[in-house]
Amino acid sequence: MVASAAVGGTLQYGYNLAIMNAPTTFIQTFINETFLQRWDIQLEDFQVTLVWTIIVSIFSLGGFAGALIAGPMTIRFGRKKCLLLNNVFLMSGALLALTSRAAGSFEMIVLSRVLIGINAGISMNVQPMYFGESAPKHLRGAISQSSAVFTAFGVVLGQVVGLREILGGESCWQYLLASNAIPGFIQLLTLPWFPESPRYLLIDRGDKEACINALRRLRGCEVQSSELDEILQEQAEAKGLRPRRPWELFADRAVRWQLISVIIISSAMQLCGNDSIYFYASYIFKEAGISDEQIQYVTIGTGTCEFTACIMCNLLVERKGRRFMLMGGFLLMTIWAIVFTIALSFEQSVPWMPYLSMACIFTYILSFGMGPAGVTGILPTEIFNQTARPAAYMIAGSMMWLNLFIVGMIFPFLVSGLSEYCLVPFAVVCLASALYIGLFLPETKGKSLSVITSEFHKMNFKGQNDKSLPFQTQYKLGEVCLSTAL
Repeated sequence: MVASAAVGGTLQYGYNLAIMNAPTTFIQTFINETFLQRWDIQLEDFQVTLVWTIIVSIFSLGGFAGALIAGPMTIRFGRKKCLLLNNVFLMSGALLALTSRAAGSFEMIVLSRVLIGINAGISMNVQPMYFGESAPKHLRGAISQSSAVFTAFGVVLGQVVGLREILGGESCWQYLLASNAIPGFIQLLTLPWFPESPRYLLIDRGDKEACINALRRLRGCEVQSSELDEILQEQAEAKGLRPRRPWELFADRAVRWQLISVIIISSAMQLCGNDSIYFYASYIFKEAGISDEQIQYVTIGTGTCEFTACIMCNLLVERKGRRFMLMGGFLLMTIWAIVFTIALSFEQSVPWMPYLSMACIFTYILSFGMGPAGVTGILPTEIFNQTARPAAYMIAGSMMWLNLFIVGMIFPFLVSGLSEYCLVPFAVVCLASALYIGLFLPETKGKSLSVITSEFHKMNFKGQNDKSLPFQTQYKLGEVCLSTAL
């Protein structure tokens, strides 16, 4: 189920980021030729770069739109059907990209990137939710974290497919941009055979029999009463409540610290500078003496590095916990950003500094993959209940995509303005994020929603009399009863 959902889900995010590197010069030439044929206008270099920047950046705005519609879609159609319907955006985008060259229209590429962005925005929200609601408690972190593993795998796959020997040549760039349809077809053929989220079936649809059948298929054995009781408890808490809207979460004091945590950590995932490190990769590799022909192969190592780190995080997250992995990742990124800044400052005067810079690229990416890349997507599933979860993912996804767009737009100005010190702002973000996680984020590993909620409750209503606390739900062996908090 994980492989089927992810191959057409978060894998697409990483893949569609990576495949845009190889055809850059070819698409820029196509843009120039299109203007020349239509209007007999020869574009200046900065004008071609502007159009190219729009093509690349519009993907983030599409992702932002996808994050906003993901919540309502999951409520209406369910988690699995939402992932299947999401392929409509993917296939439409792939078709536009495939025919854009024959049609002589760079606008079709822009529209294609918007649709592909919407697809990625929906899958980045819905897939972790689907995994988190379907996984047993002791594997919830590892299963949810597999979304990041497939994202990193998508980056590596995109880098490999984008090689000049495969689809990265001048004659094949339209096929490269449309190749994302293949994982989508695989998902359409396989995902219908797997069950819907058990929590969605019981809590949202009220179908206990379907929930039990889904649990039985996913576990491969009879359903344990403790697991069913936990879902029944959550159903009782959500009974009579409609799905929450994003603006309602901002006004609800009971989820204040949960919301602050999700906003800060989702924003930090993009503001930490990991994507900016890739910007320096080719330059640093060239300074280290690697030829232009070989750089495309070495660059694959950066994607492989993140993929390896995500697998390691997947193995460690249930042993070390979410808090440890997040805080450790951000702290290590702070250290490597400082070392990288020092190496860039002395690369002209010290012969071996480019090699240290190259090492920093890999260690920075490794640190990102070990913590923020994987654990961030788990949090909304673990710290919000069923009625608030879609809205929480909408907010988290919106922050992620908006910050990705912002970083993409301002990073060239940071490079020109701060030069070798351009990573200092990212180091500050990483350090501040690590401090916040260490001081305010409770550990969620292996805990039920009610236990996690009670820990946040102490923070949300700190200093208030216990008698002011809302009703809590208690249960025993599937029987649900309400009692006031003691």
